[in-house]
Amino acid sequence: MTKSGQVAETLLKAMDEGRLAPGAKVASIREAARQFGVAKNTIIDAYDQLVAMGRLQARHGSGFFVSQARPLATGEERESLSEAIDSVSLLREQLVGSFAVRAGDGRAPAAWMGGLDLTRALKRRGPEQDETHFEYGMPQGFEPLRDAIARVLAGRSIHAAPEQVLLTFGANHAFDLIIRHFVDAGDSVMVETPGYYPLFGKLRLARAKLVGVSRTSEGLDLEEFERKVRQYRPRLFFLQPNAHNPTGTSMSLSNMHQLLKIAEQYGVVLVEDDVFADLLPQGSAHLGALDGLENVIYVGTFSKTLSTGLRSGYIAGSRALIRSLTDIKMLTVVNSSTFIESVIHELIVRGRYRRHLVQLRERVAKASASARRALREVGIDDVSGPGGGYYLWARLPAGINTLELAKRATEEGIFIAPGAIFSLRPDGIDGTAMRINVAYANDYRFLEFLRAQCGGASRR
Repeated sequence: MTKSGQVAETLLKAMDEGRLAPGAKVASIREAARQFGVAKNTIIDAYDQLVAMGRLQARHGSGFFVSQARPLATGEERESLSEAIDSVSLLREQLVGSFAVRAGDGRAPAAWMGGLDLTRALKRRGPEQDETHFEYGMPQGFEPLRDAIARVLAGRSIHAAPEQVLLTFGANHAFDLIIRHFVDAGDSVMVETPGYYPLFGKLRLARAKLVGVSRTSEGLDLEEFERKVRQYRPRLFFLQPNAHNPTGTSMSLSNMHQLLKIAEQYGVVLVEDDVFADLLPQGSAHLGALDGLENVIYVGTFSKTLSTGLRSGYIAGSRALIRSLTDIKMLTVVNSSTFIESVIHELIVRGRYRRHLVQLRERVAKASASARRALREVGIDDVSGPGGGYYLWARLPAGINTLELAKRATEEGIFIAPGAIFSLRPDGIDGTAMRINVAYANDYRFLEFLRAQCGGASRR
């Protein structure tokens, strides 16, 4: 175990035994380094682990405090996830959060999000709210935020006027609107495999016929894509070109160009899921930029980078499409939140969101490098990603099936995301693969669990 892991274990034991009560302030970084006889960076890593685990809370300017106690999950809840590793149970676990070790989570920890700047913005807007923020507002969304998003998109070489932007309750709401507009029961819709499993559920709910296209390290298997386009004649293809969920890879520029040519030839509309765009290196390629939003619908969100609680995202597309999607939005949810949208707009125009992104990129880069080192130490070398996002795609040694591994992990309070859940068929993907969130990869309990499992496989 690393020194930071030893420190974290000592503090966890003190919490579990009641020597560190909920709400108690732990030693400062300097004082803890003196007490444990280690460097301050070791204490910082240990505290970061405990924050990611939900056992410590960081309060700006005040230090670190023990989190309030959380009731343990019942045996029945654990059993239900163990016996039903599917899209609904996996999504429920991420939202309800009954497991202590969360390596399979799709979100970043709350400590990585907007934090103090977001809190200040919310407080400022509380008593000083303009009366219009309590009205329905424009169905297309808060106009100043749409204008700000149009300027952000221009920086990605995606040229869209504010009237070509529709605000939504996050990316998933955007997908719902697009599916309602384009998809009837029995229609063929293309998706990546492995791919974004909640999208599979939405399309199945719409009774669409899902057609999977293999995702490779360079992007898509274009021969397979063209062959299946000819066979199934789909209208839509949902894909995540950059910082792909779950593999963490990004499509090459050549792969993007070829995809656009084939899609245009056969009339396939591409839905570009670009939820990590704000974290990508400057100059990254986007399908919406290469296509000019003629055959591409572009989806973005603030939920992955600012707050999972303040649901806000957007769609950029042609004027005619945005008008139609706005009508569907009015019929289904009436309007998105003007209050939330005005808070986000304030963070953008005051420069706070930009500064937050600088810190978030640094966190992701540090956690990614640390996670890959830690995985190598427990015998896992075949790792791709994160490519700007939060995910690593790890292949365990031969003989380890991650679907079975996920069930065993639940017995030790560990939540992992097996590769099979990201495939259209449980047997349609390498059974040794799993998605790992870099924010939680250094949890010593998760690493020791993997060390024991991989060690046993290598001996067999």
